[in-house]
Order: sequence, then structure tokens, then C-alpha cells
Amino acid sequence: MANVEQAKTYWARAVNSLSHPVSGLSLAMFRIALGAMLVWDCWRFIKYDRVWRYWVAPDFHFTYPGFGWVTPLPEPWIQMAWLGMGLAALFVMLGLFYRVSIVVLTVTFGYFFLLDKVEYLNHFYLVILFLILMCFLPAHRMLSLDARFRPSVRRDHVPYAAVFILRAQMELMLIFAGLVKLTPDWLAGEPLGLWLRAQSDDFPFGFLFNYDWFILAGAWGTVALHVLGAPLLLWHRTRLATFLVYCVFHSANAMFFNIGIFPWLTIAATTIFFAPDWPHRAARWLLGRFERLPPYRPPARPTPRALPALALVAIAGWLAVQIALPIRAGYFQTEVRWSGDGHRFSWRMRIYDRQAEGNFIVTADGQDWTVDPADYLSRRQAGKMMVRSDMIHQFAAHLEDIWREAGYSDIAVRADIRKSLNGRPAQSFIDPGVDLTAVPLAYARHDEWVLPLDLPNWGVANNRGDRSMAGQDEDIIVSVPSL
Repeated sequence: MANVEQAKTYWARAVNSLSHPVSGLSLAMFRIALGAMLVWDCWRFIKYDRVWRYWVAPDFHFTYPGFGWVTPLPEPWIQMAWLGMGLAALFVMLGLFYRVSIVVLTVTFGYFFLLDKVEYLNHFYLVILFLILMCFLPAHRMLSLDARFRPSVRRDHVPYAAVFILRAQMELMLIFAGLVKLTPDWLAGEPLGLWLRAQSDDFPFGFLFNYDWFILAGAWGTVALHVLGAPLLLWHRTRLATFLVYCVFHSANAMFFNIGIFPWLTIAATTIFFAPDWPHRAARWLLGRFERLPPYRPPARPTPRALPALALVAIAGWLAVQIALPIRAGYFQTEVRWSGDGHRFSWRMRIYDRQAEGNFIVTADGQDWTVDPADYLSRRQAGKMMVRSDMIHQFAAHLEDIWREAGYSDIAVRADIRKSLNGRPAQSFIDPGVDLTAVPLAYARHDEWVLPLDLPNWGVANNRGDRSMAGQDEDIIVSVPSL
């Protein structure tokens, strides 16, 4: 009985805290930043013709399980859909027809995300999570055209739950981004050493990249910044200093690596940890440098309205899923670094450097064909596929379909692929004796046809010489940093 009463007390406290009204300014700024970033990214895709290269030019797409029905629209409709997404992002940024715009933006962005696993990026996944959450948050109550032209929309306050869920999402992302780097390779300086040393001549201070101690300091410092820095964002005394360190860190990432909007999106999203009225405080601080301002009088807070129980259950369920997805890799009896089991949706950002070479062998009606994946896929698709076991299996099924449509029967497809992880000597990745069309792709356990990693530990001390892979000219050789 005492436990029941204690549970009720905790529940009442949670309801009271999450229902507490706070300024809606930080949420509005988050909305503006998210919309602006997506407008920018939409323009980048148009500028570099990525819509055509990623979704129109390829004849085959690596769809997600259960989403094979999501296919690219024909031209010019797919370009129109992309422009519609950019327009929705602009409307979200402006806070115009927000409730409709945010749903349209979420649906269209999710559509393009699901078209091809090749285009999976952690920051695209983060954007989808933000967009889904924003569909339910009153982010248009302030600093929006809706609030400007429809006074009934304007409110100075939002429930603290609206700020809390975004903070919690960022905390989980940042902490897991550090925890997943606690691997033997990363703590020994790889693949960070590979990437930085390749750019040692590009920066005035690049000579530092040739020192092991500098690489190791960067690797360990990155882990500390995420695992320790993320909680420090929750404490007001350390928040600003930690935020400034994050700004330097993400700016360095943008300088060293081509990772699109992610550094700037993360910096913008991290501002959600500041006081909910931080834009007003920042504006007063800036204006106070030039003129004397009257004392600040915050607007009166409305009477709190208790959040519905369904909202609290939804928040708890959302956070539970966000914790379960990153840790699921621990249930596989394989090295996620090598096999890829549990890699997606787990915030494993820039912790692998994978190279692969090889081909596929199709056997049908007593004949053998050696298949170069580049004959059936774009170079980008082929490069990503060669280092990911689930996509190798999917491509093997695609080859089986091609040969069957050509009139062949009794078809077998094998993969002869050698792969290097973080500069290791290349080793066989897929069992070359296994017919991939005759074995299922496991989702809750490891695939027996993925060979184990021979060298579990590898660091900067091992990568003193040439890390290039020997292979035939007709083989595909790719280097794929993980994002």
C-alpha cells in the first residue's frame, strides 16, 4: 500500500512539473532554427542535383523492411515533392499555417528518408525525431506569422513538457554518441587518426595530426565531451561554458568533415537547454550595452493546466524507445563495428572507416557469372552496400530477381567481399561459400554468413604504413566513413 501511495506521489509531481507554464520563446527559436536548417539543406540538394542522383538515376533502391511499397515518384513529381518539402520547411520557420506545414514537412521528409537505406544519416534520423515531436508541440505561439495574424494563437507560455521532451531527446542523443565510442579502436585513436592525418597538409596546425598523443587526446576528449558534457548542460552554472565548448567542437567537425547541416543543427538544438526565455534575456543583455533599460517584468504566468495522462504516457513511451534502440546492439553476439547489427538509429556517428572490394558470383542452370555491382547500382549505392551485410543480402536477392526474369532457374548468388575496418588489413567479410538467396536475413540475431572480425583491437600505433587495399582493377574499392 505504501508503494502505491509513493507511486501516486511521484506521478503527481511529474504531472505538476511537466504542466508548469514556461516561456514559449526557446521553443519558438527551436522551430525557427529547425525550419531554416531544412530550407538550407533543401537548397543544397537542389544545387548539387542530389534528388536526381540519389533517387531518380538508380534503377534499384535499398528499402527498409516493411517499406518496400515506398518508391520514388516519377519525374517531375519527385522534384515537385522536394520543392513542396522545402516550402513546408519555410512555412515552419515562419510559423505560417504551422499545424499543416509541420505535418506536411514531416511526411515528405519521412518519405525521402524511407526511399533508400543508402541515404541513411544520423542527422536525418534526428531531424525526423524532431519533426515528429514538433507535430505535437505548440511551437507557433510566439515569433510566428500565425500568432501575428491570429491573436487566438498567441500565448506567452507553453507547458514545460514541450521543452522537456526536446531536452531529453538531445540528452539521449549526446550521451549515446559518447557511449558508443567506448570501443577499443576509438580509444586507441582510430579511425580519427586516419581522417585527420589525411588532412595534415590542409591546415596550418595540421602537423599536430601526426602525433599519436594529439589524436588520442581528441578521441578521449570527444567521449568526455558527450558523456560528461551532456549532463553539464542541465546545470545552469556549467551550461554556458559547456555550450561554448560544443560550439567549438561542432565548428571543428564542420571544418574537418563534410557532414552537411549536422554541426549547425546540433548547435541550434542545444540552445533548448538554456532558460525558456533565453532569447529575451539575450536581447536585453545586448541592448543593455548601449542604453539603460527599465527593470524586467516577466508576463504573468497562467494557471497551470494538468497534462492529460495520455500525454505523459506518450512521453514515457517515446523516451523508452529512444533508450532501447541504441542499446539493442548489445544483444547481438557480433561486433557492431564489423557486422553492422544494430548500427542504425543508435547514434554511431563517425566512428568507423570501412573499405571494401569484391564482387558477386551468380550461378544459374550450370553457368557462372561474375557480377560487378557498379553495373547495376550507382557508385554511391555500390560503395555503401559493400560494407553493410543487410544490403549485401538485399542486393543478392535483387540479382536473383534479374536472372529469374531473364528466364533462368536454380539461381544461387554468393558474395566474395574483402573489407577493412579502421585501417586493418582486409579480410573476408561474407562467407563466399554461402548462397545468400537461400539464407534469411536475421533481424533479432546475428547472421551466420557474416564472418567474424579477426583483429578486435586496432589503433594509431598499428597504422604507420600504407593502409591501401590490394585488389583487381575491376573491383569496387570504397572508403566509407560512418555517419
